[in-house]
This record gives sequence, C-alpha cells and structure tokens, in this order.
Amino acid sequence: MLVHNWREVLKRAWSVRLMTLSLLLIILEPVYNFAAATWVAKNIYIQLGMQMVTGLLAAAAIAARIFVQRKITGDLNGKPPAEG
Repeated sequence: MLVHNWREVLKRAWSVRLMTLSLLLIILEPVYNFAAATWVAKNIYIQLGMQMVTGLLAAAAIAARIFVQRKITGDLNGKPPAEG
C-alpha cells in the first residue's frame, strides 16, 4: 500500500535519491568496464571502485530510509509518524 504523499516522498526522500544513484551506477557499470578494458590493460581497480561506490550508496540509502525527514514526514495514511 502506498502512503498518501508518495509523490512528495519520491521528490524529496534521500533514500530514493541514493537508490536512484546506485541504480544509475549499476546500469553504467558495463560501459565503464568496457571502456576500461579497451584503454587500460588491468581494469580491476575501476571495477572494484565502481562496486564499492555502488555498495556504499545502497548502504547510505538504507540508513537514509530509517531517519525522519521533516519536510516529507507528515501524516502517513491518517496516522501520526510515530505510529507509521
């Protein structure tokens, strides 16, 4: 079930922003790997760096999801935020 202010959550929630960045990096990873393979003999550092950044963004999205964001919290389906 969606919260009543789901459009506002999509626009302002840091967890959504971080997950979007993570998804973008996952989509672009094959492109970076191909470019690194053609330009650099050993691209292990680029692969490792991309995977670390993607993992850190996903972890940050999880952390951002549990913190209250005052601009968008409001009522959740008619209940106060504490009752969620």
